[in-house]
Amino acid sequence: MWNDLRTDACEGMIAETIRIPHGNDSIRAYYSRPLYAENCGSVVLIPHMPGWDEWCRETARRFTQHGYAVLCPDIYRKFGNGTPTEVSAMAREQGGAVDAEVMEDVRGCLDFLKVQENTNGRTGVIGMCSGGRHAFLAACTVEGFDCAVDCWGGQVSMKPEQLSEARPKAPIDYTEQLQIPLLGIFGNDDKFPTPEEVDELEERLKKAGKDYTFFRYDGAGHGIWYYDKPMYRQEAAMDSFNKVLDFFDRHLKTEE
Repeated sequence: MWNDLRTDACEGMIAETIRIPHGNDSIRAYYSRPLYAENCGSVVLIPHMPGWDEWCRETARRFTQHGYAVLCPDIYRKFGNGTPTEVSAMAREQGGAVDAEVMEDVRGCLDFLKVQENTNGRTGVIGMCSGGRHAFLAACTVEGFDCAVDCWGGQVSMKPEQLSEARPKAPIDYTEQLQIPLLGIFGNDDKFPTPEEVDELEERLKKAGKDYTFFRYDGAGHGIWYYDKPMYRQEAAMDSFNKVLDFFDRHLKTEE
């Protein structure tokens, strides 16, 4: 849990931008991992629509602080280069990230993490906002993950008019394919997804007999972890972050 690190532990990490060959493409990604840990669990962190930004890098390092190798791919690289704000604007203008291409990036990251010498072969996937949507989609369609976390992912449930060439099918329609434990973090004041949309997803998961746990916070809306924005909710943020750490520890860590 948060602040349970031992004072006598030897600590250190490496964090850097790397390129991963994947098929005929290469994936630019931010990679953080513990210096002294062996057989650590690993996590694919899918960036949110604000872009492949400083917050995503800090979050990667935060999970590494707690013993995980974390890979965060630049899923917006095909739209151009610039600041995260500039690139995310270009992505919106061009219709947003293509689901199939994001899943290929996620698959490439998973393949990379599985074969690293310091990892134990167990890998989770997590995302926030649109990254939460992508994390749910990956949990259902990319084989090889051991668990998944959807943090306030919008448009998991989609109306017909919301579908597009980039997003041709609603992630909720893949629910029956989910084969791994799922954790969901949501604010009850959120409008994207709304509480009703979270209800709909929960009903589909329950009907399909899936292994899931949702935590829903009163007085919280979208992006409750974003300490740089007014939407930040300190109590909900720390409680839910600890719940994610516990979830990862149970599903990704192995006995020494």
